[in-house]
Amino acid sequence: GGAIAVVDNGGNLVYLERLDGTFAAASEVATKKANTSALFKAPSSKLENAINGGRGALITVGHTFLQGGIPIIFNGQVIGAIGVSGSASAQQDEDIAIAGSKAQIQ
Repeated sequence: GGAIAVVDNGGNLVYLERLDGTFAAASEVATKKANTSALFKAPSSKLENAINGGRGALITVGHTFLQGGIPIIFNGQVIGAIGVSGSASAQQDEDIAIAGSKAQIQ
């Protein structure tokens, strides 16, 4: 299972898909991962790692700092982000988001 959310550069949801059998909260988590990635212009795992490394004050900012959010970059600019939740692992969430962020823009 899994949920995939795509947001614009302001973190606003533009697309959401939740596969059958995925836990219901995955949609919200995927959207929040994408939002965090777009607004911080960085993978959400970078922020999760900062918190795990002792930068605990980041948790007060009000975003979702979990692995699985990846910015979408086009012509050097962040134009949005993809968030994934509910796959087999946090690493797989991120791998899927990376693959989506590299998809051909048409």
